[in-house]
Amino acid sequence: MTRKRREALAAYAFLAPDTIGLLIFVAIPMVLAFGVAFFKVDGFGNYQYVGLANYKLMAGDDQLWASLKVTAIYVVTFVPIAFVVSFALAMLVRNHFKGIGWVRSAFFLPNVVSLVVVGLIWQFLLVDKRGALSKILAPFGLGDVSFLGTPSLALGTYVVISVWFLMGYQMLVFLAGLKDVPKELEDAAQIDGAGSWQRFRYVIWPLLRPTSFFVVVNSTIGAVTGLQAFDLVFVLTKGGPARATSTVVLYIYEQAFTFNNMGYAAALTTVVVAILVVCTGLMFGVTRGGRFDED
Repeated sequence: MTRKRREALAAYAFLAPDTIGLLIFVAIPMVLAFGVAFFKVDGFGNYQYVGLANYKLMAGDDQLWASLKVTAIYVVTFVPIAFVVSFALAMLVRNHFKGIGWVRSAFFLPNVVSLVVVGLIWQFLLVDKRGALSKILAPFGLGDVSFLGTPSLALGTYVVISVWFLMGYQMLVFLAGLKDVPKELEDAAQIDGAGSWQRFRYVIWPLLRPTSFFVVVNSTIGAVTGLQAFDLVFVLTKGGPARATSTVVLYIYEQAFTFNNMGYAAALTTVVVAILVVCTGLMFGVTRGGRFDED
């Protein structure tokens, strides 16, 4: 057996576990969901073929459109804020200083905790009038503010908690990207008289574009269908108050397991996945896979 063939077999062996996992837990459920979307399923084993009725039902479903609006607002606020915060943290802890390991660990610590636990902790901190945050803000006249009970504040609070949870993970991704920026290029730019901003603008940022693209795509998909789109919001508010935090994933869950509309939930799932695939494809196309204007 040639060396090239042995390397190819090794590559396939490394890829096999992920491929099998994706096939069992992603591809097959997606195919099944697409098939179930053409049936009326009550959750008790009764199937009735209804054709495209589940898809037609979406047009007049006001709560679905409200959930899509909440999800869209969440994505356009969470993704850029998380990007800026995590990138700033990465730049802050990029260079070595005493205790840097502890600082990096502190930023990453929320990400190792279960989202259910995170939700319970923040729910405890934000309890109306009796929570720790209410007591801290009381001297400023904000002790009576209900961050999770006020419709105009609940979604913003949800975004802030999501950023707090994920900033450590994205910080590590940016740190990995920064490690690949050749120090020689920065030193050469500095010798040529480039200031800090110019070194960032013309040396660091162009080389970080693929990493930035990965962070944006990953956080966008996570914001729509990730754990924080269901686990966190379910524990914090269950979609309330007045459905101000009802994401589309939570709405699909309610249709499937609260109202037993499995067929409709499956149809919703296929549409959400299709929207995500189109949006991700557009992002890849416009940015040329994160390489932007590179040849």
